[in-house]
Order: sequence, then C-alpha cells, then structure tokens
Amino acid sequence: MTAVALPQPFESDRLRLRPLQAEQDALPMLALLNDPGFLRFIGDRNVRSAQQARDYITQRVLHSYAVNGFGMYAIERRADGAWLGNAGLVRRDGLPGPDIGYALLSAHAGQGYAGEAARAVLQHARTVLGLHDLYGITTPGHTVSARILLGLGLQARGQVQLPGMPAPSQVFATDGAPPVA
Repeated sequence: MTAVALPQPFESDRLRLRPLQAEQDALPMLALLNDPGFLRFIGDRNVRSAQQARDYITQRVLHSYAVNGFGMYAIERRADGAWLGNAGLVRRDGLPGPDIGYALLSAHAGQGYAGEAARAVLQHARTVLGLHDLYGITTPGHTVSARILLGLGLQARGQVQLPGMPAPSQVFATDGAPPVA
C-alpha cells in the first residue's frame, strides 16, 4: 500500500488525538473493537486478532485519511499517554456530511473523555478542515451518546435506516445541515 499522508494531531485540555497507525495501535484497537460497550452500542466488527486489527486500521482508517483527509484518531490522555479509545470523523453512506464518532474502552467511560474528544473533533472539523455540516448517529436509546451530541450543539433529526446498518439509527446534525433522506 502506498504511504498515506497522516493528518496532524490535535489536543484538548486533557487529551491528545493523533492519527491511528496499524502497527502501533493494533492491540488497543483490538481491545476497543471487542469491548462490551462497543459491541453493544456500535456493533461487532468481527476483528478477533492483532492482524485483523492492523487490517481494520489500514482498510478503514488509513483509507479514510487518503480519500477524505480525515478519519478516526487515537485518544490519548495527555497526563500519562494512556490509550483511551478513538474519535474522529467518518464518511458514512446515507449521510450528506461527515459523522462525528467516538468510542472509549469501558475502563475510561464516565469521566467526560468522550464529550471532550467529540468537542475537539468538532472544533478541528470546523477550524482546520472547514467542515460545518456535521452529523452524529447513535443507537436509539443510547442516552449517554445522545447527550454528548446534543451538548455539542447538534440537533436531533429523528431516526433513519442507513445503508449497511442492521437497525435504524438516531440522527443528529449541526444547525443548517441538510436533512437526511
């Protein structure tokens, strides 16, 4: 595979968001993709080995960097470098603009990291990437994730069945963003 130009890292008060790398992030990504919270609220990606995690990062994340100029980033705690999860922007079929996504290892949930990472992604999307029409999706009934998106200033737009998703998703969008068809 041709070398992909990696996006620049960015920070918030407590977090550093940096581009994911296949070798460096395979094991923590494997743990995240098999975390009970990820499986429940995001879905099973059928990644069960370090090699599958490297392939997942290469095929999904590095490909997104190359095609879109953005993707998911590793979330690291600035104080100690701990790998907490990932957050970033995803281009998703059925949405007219990028989707703000985030996921934390369960051990780091409930400490405000997901909201802080999502705010950093939103600010980065607007100030660095020049993106203003942004979306977010959640599993219906996932009140914690919905609260994060509403806290970013996104507005609930109802439910929609997105291509490739097993069930309808609750959709949120920034003010003025086109409706989801």
